Amino acid sequence: MNRRPLQLRSLIVACFIVIVSGCTSTPDGPRLDLIYDKATKYHAPDRNPIIVIPGVLGSRLVDEESGRVVWGAFDRFSVNPKRADDARLLSLPISGEANFTELRDTVRPDGVLDMVNIRLLGIPVDIRAYVGILATLGVGGYRDESLGLNGLDYGDDHFTCFQFDYDWRRDNVENAARLDAFIQEKRAYIQAEYKKRYGLENAEVKFDIVAHSMGGLITRYYMRYGATPLPANGSLPPLTWEGAENLERVILVGTPNAGAGEAFEQLMRGYDPGRPVLPHYPAPILGTFPSVYELLPRTRHGLIQFEDGTPVDIFNGEIWTENNWGLAADTEEVTDFLRIALPEAPDDTSRRRHAEAFQTAALKQAQTFQAALDIPSAPPKGTNIYLVAGDSEETPFTIEVSRETGAVRFKDFTQGDGRVPRSSALMDERVGSTWKPELVSPVTWSSVTFLPSSHIGLTSDPVFTNNVLYMLLEDPR
Repeated sequence: MNRRPLQLRSLIVACFIVIVSGCTSTPDGPRLDLIYDKATKYHAPDRNPIIVIPGVLGSRLVDEESGRVVWGAFDRFSVNPKRADDARLLSLPISGEANFTELRDTVRPDGVLDMVNIRLLGIPVDIRAYVGILATLGVGGYRDESLGLNGLDYGDDHFTCFQFDYDWRRDNVENAARLDAFIQEKRAYIQAEYKKRYGLENAEVKFDIVAHSMGGLITRYYMRYGATPLPANGSLPPLTWEGAENLERVILVGTPNAGAGEAFEQLMRGYDPGRPVLPHYPAPILGTFPSVYELLPRTRHGLIQFEDGTPVDIFNGEIWTENNWGLAADTEEVTDFLRIALPEAPDDTSRRRHAEAFQTAALKQAQTFQAALDIPSAPPKGTNIYLVAGDSEETPFTIEVSRETGAVRFKDFTQGDGRVPRSSALMDERVGSTWKPELVSPVTWSSVTFLPSSHIGLTSDPVFTNNVLYMLLEDPR
């Protein structure tokens, strides 16, 4: 019997598991169970309930009709963007003639992604995603002592930590309205618990939020505008800080407050998860996600520029058409995708017209969304915004565009978490402007903490873990 294929398979599996473990392991830290043993079991009304909000790709997506996992599990039954029916399932409906909220499909969020389940050569392998932060805060009773979290125990009656899942493909303003409904639902649930446990009638309930990456943008919009949508005429809603009235402490982790060049690059070239068994997600599919356009860098910061240094008006749909970008690209990949996405259109010309109109509308919406976040304003008294960001990894920064061909390339890099530049997390308005010795930002930060961690590694960094627990559980209000 030839054992070589079996030995080779075992070697591949072993090597892959070592790679995965090395990328996601949690360094040793202090004995959190000894430090926070009493604090984690204290659930009285003077302790705010906590909501964890993941970033883009951080929520599992499931098709209601078929029950298939659209994002979050990967095996031979998983959604494969190379197959026509699966590409249609993963992408959002597109049209230049309807509001984003009116373009619906059957895919729904189904929990924060604590594990990505992969089958390599028939053998299941888990890649940890938000498991660290969920375990740290005891969300939903989640436990995983193998993380080095030292056996934190929130007790059997733990009921005040929640995970907010959302369809990260959709517009962030729409998801902010969904967050508002989520908070109202959980408030009613907690008030009922307080009445049952403590005899309190209609207790006042405020929430703390820990939001990672794009989840921080949803949170910031919600704080400022509550469930108010952006006006259809492109104007800005009144800045009322309506959502902030429900919040006390907001911790943003690795949030691209000023956008990230990677979003632009992926709208050109697609998304590669960087794992040997995960598929490539083509650019046209990403181009149907309004949220991705909302991650683009600000034009005024000049990070996407022509060879002569002139900033590109990145939210101008005509420029995307002129440069053959995104859904406006005259390529076989885009043409084939549009035939899948718009099968009822009479011809390729009509499909391209729909796609260009959708892309232009998505860019306009993104620009208005960013403008709503960029108005300088401090939150109301009693609401604090904290930032945790990485600043020790080489991170894509400036993108150069060829005037002749429209080709794009990363021109230089800066410090950040590998995905989000330090300046973006800070929402540093000195970028592209005159440098000043003190930070200039429309966000009023209560404190800022920098860690030498990667974008997803921030959520399980032992320094973050220890400090976020202190901030939420013990720091005087």
